[in-house]
Amino acid sequence: MALLEVKNLKVYFPIKGGIMGRVVGYVKAVDNVSFEIEAGQTVGLVGESGSGKSTTGKAILGLVELSGGQIVFDGEDITKYINKNRSPYRMSVQMIFQDVMSSLNPKKRILDVIAEPIRNFEKLTKAEERKRVDELLRIVGMTPDNASKYPHQFSGGQRQRIGVARAIALKPKLIVCDEPVSALDLSVQAQVLNYLKDVQEQLKLSYLFISHDLGVVQHMCEKLMIMHRARFVETGPKEVIYDETAQHHIYTRRLLSAIPDMDPLKREANEAKRIKVSKEYAEERSKYYGPGNSVYDLKQVGDDHHVALPN
Repeated sequence: MALLEVKNLKVYFPIKGGIMGRVVGYVKAVDNVSFEIEAGQTVGLVGESGSGKSTTGKAILGLVELSGGQIVFDGEDITKYINKNRSPYRMSVQMIFQDVMSSLNPKKRILDVIAEPIRNFEKLTKAEERKRVDELLRIVGMTPDNASKYPHQFSGGQRQRIGVARAIALKPKLIVCDEPVSALDLSVQAQVLNYLKDVQEQLKLSYLFISHDLGVVQHMCEKLMIMHRARFVETGPKEVIYDETAQHHIYTRRLLSAIPDMDPLKREANEAKRIKVSKEYAEERSKYYGPGNSVYDLKQVGDDHHVALPN
């Protein structure tokens, strides 16, 4: 049984117009997506800005209102009480935010930042609380003396590690990582990603790893879901998605061609491949998208490999 099952998830935002402010239409941010995450598994959700990937992550945590669908966690349907702040589900699912600085209160010490979820759900003495915070800081490679400092006194990579420490404070089963390294330098990215892997091994965590960078996702994930225009265009194991000989959606091929290669000898070949894929994307777009550029339903094309194709 999967740890998390998301079935036909929909998030629509109303468009209001006229003097009375009536609803005249909807923006479909997430439109009928379904997926599963197993215990201890890292699943990648990849797409360009505006594709709906971050909204999907927020919907799972109850940070945006669902327009439809069902969320089953650990065998229990939690759709009806997903918005309740102190539910057991809120303890079991946490989030690491993309802009970590905006998620850390600048007026609070790191001790209070990390201890906040603990204070909401557990009743610990001051000594027990401080001991727990010190343990969490050590897990992410920071010393306990950092607990008395404020967020502005740390670098971007250190702040992201503090975000990781806060996310694991309640010993969750699943963490939604919303582009946790997109704003960091490459060397710092590698450091944070390695800490995420170490924490996952120590605590047996599952990750939903949201990113626009297929290179980063290849390092972290076992299974990938490619999202475009609020729907999945392709899902499958990492090995299949990165296999250029496999059948792919044209959007996936475009993303794969955009992965940078550091080998200068391959520069011309990679540029030619990108131009070729861009040309195919322009010419064959109608084969992969329906009326109004809508994405087709997923069709199985291999073992656990699905691509959005016409009937």
